[in-house]
Amino acid sequence: MIQGPEPEAIRRTAGATESSRANRRWWDRNADDYQREHGDFLGDARFVWGPEGLDEADAELLGPAAALKGLSVLEVGAGAAQCSRWLAARGARPVALDLSARQLLHARRLDEEEAAQGAASDTGSAPEPVRLVQADATALPFADASFDLACSSYGALPFIADTARVQREVRRVLRPGGRWAFSVTHPLRWGFPDEPGPDGLTAVASYFDRTPYVEQDDRGLAVYVEQHRTLGDHVREIAAAGLRLIDLVEPEWPDWNDQDWGGWSALRGRLLPGTAIFVCEAW
Repeated sequence: MIQGPEPEAIRRTAGATESSRANRRWWDRNADDYQREHGDFLGDARFVWGPEGLDEADAELLGPAAALKGLSVLEVGAGAAQCSRWLAARGARPVALDLSARQLLHARRLDEEEAAQGAASDTGSAPEPVRLVQADATALPFADASFDLACSSYGALPFIADTARVQREVRRVLRPGGRWAFSVTHPLRWGFPDEPGPDGLTAVASYFDRTPYVEQDDRGLAVYVEQHRTLGDHVREIAAAGLRLIDLVEPEWPDWNDQDWGGWSALRGRLLPGTAIFVCEAW
């Protein structure tokens, strides 16, 4: 099979429409490889907040696991809905939303595999499939105050030009007092190369340069876009949306985790934060 030229990686402006189109197509093309490469780490029904391996079962950033039963939860940028499946196993009523149809096909595949395993078990009962919705996080197709909780583990936010709009949309669909927790690449990483080895330990760009990272084809069309917000940018967008920041978690790299995942590694993780998790509540 003849491969086209490698995309050119540059920093340039990329607006909402270009970013959305490029990233939807990128995830549709790469969902199979992503799930194949990271599926074992992510599990079929595991809620992990990032490459460090912090589990919601331990962190309880959405609240005690025992209190999730019966709560309606929106997962934004769900991928194959592993987090939603974990929530459903604890009695919650999750909805998994993603822009990529191919990622949601993997979510359905995992549901079907779980159903087959359940049917073959001693009980003969299969779990209910997770409700899946294909939509853009900047225009959530739900009524106001539809959910008790919302969450996003590296989903959607790093790829969206107008993250302030996402924050407003999440606040709109949350009931008062509802919690919203989301994880992103730690903003400090923006100034460093995306390398797991020693080359990733020296800053080469400004943390304050918000120009998007763009991979584009030979016609100059974006095929992948990643946006940058500083910690302060995130906090201001959260507050402006009518949300209250109640915690900011920066997971430390654990001794048991020896895997490299893109620019994440034990070497970098013990020196630089890799993930930022914002925990918010709706006023």
